[in-house]
Amino acid sequence: MDIELRTLTGTGIKPWLTAIARLRIQVFREFPYLYAGDEEYEQQYLQPYVRSARGVVVVALDRDRAVGATTALPLADADGEFQEAFRDHPIPATQWYYFGESVLLRDYRGLGIGHRFFDIREAAALAHGYEHATFCAVVRPPDHPMRPPDYRTHDAFWHKRGFHPDPSLTCEYPWLDIGDSEETRKAMIFWVKTLS
Repeated sequence: MDIELRTLTGTGIKPWLTAIARLRIQVFREFPYLYAGDEEYEQQYLQPYVRSARGVVVVALDRDRAVGATTALPLADADGEFQEAFRDHPIPATQWYYFGESVLLRDYRGLGIGHRFFDIREAAALAHGYEHATFCAVVRPPDHPMRPPDYRTHDAFWHKRGFHPDPSLTCEYPWLDIGDSEETRKAMIFWVKTLS
């Protein structure tokens, strides 16, 4: 399968916002996020990547169809709740490059695209002078009623990429779960890596 990865920055991201928003909504409906998203919220959520001079968005294209996307930017340009988690950390928030998310349609998983997403984001971090990368992941209980029987975490993949969870770096982030009428705050843990 010949998948093109197109790297976008700044205003070059704008034409792809709707496609990325729809991908995020579709993929994050799956466990463990169970996200009941809407496009208007997604358009606002993605604006920091458009505004950031050192942010990057990568779109995976099957011909001209967006089938996946990944995002990254300096943590100092990211949501304040993510920055706050680093307030007492020995390495300040200004020294981290934040990997926002990777979303990929099911039919395109297992083809190495996820590794390529990490390669591009790590290269972007280093190109902008960052030696530390981080992302955060939701923490759901093992007995969550919506956990599929065949569900496998991404932990092994993330460890293979050189990241590890840091229990001292946590936050809570709100979103609307599928089937709920109000947003609730979800526990998140940050995974970290030194790039050089």
